[in-house]
Amino acid sequence: MEKEALTSQVLDALEDVIDPELGIDIINLGLIYDVDVDDAGNCQINMTLTTPGCPLSDILDHDIKEHTGAVEGVNQVTVNLVW
Repeated sequence: MEKEALTSQVLDALEDVIDPELGIDIINLGLIYDVDVDDAGNCQINMTLTTPGCPLSDILDHDIKEHTGAVEGVNQVTVNLVW
């Protein structure tokens, strides 16, 4: 699959990841800064949280990996928190 198409599918999948406190997806909240998928299907996501000490970061990390990993062509997902 073309890299751009795969990245687009990952972004679509991330729209299904909802911040449990706010009830809004992480794409529309502006929490995702960058998504990069290499030719081997390794996906790296750079993101931030709504607050530095967000108690739900583990839930978001799990949901991101679950939704992104379900995209055909994605083999591994790494989430990097940036501030």
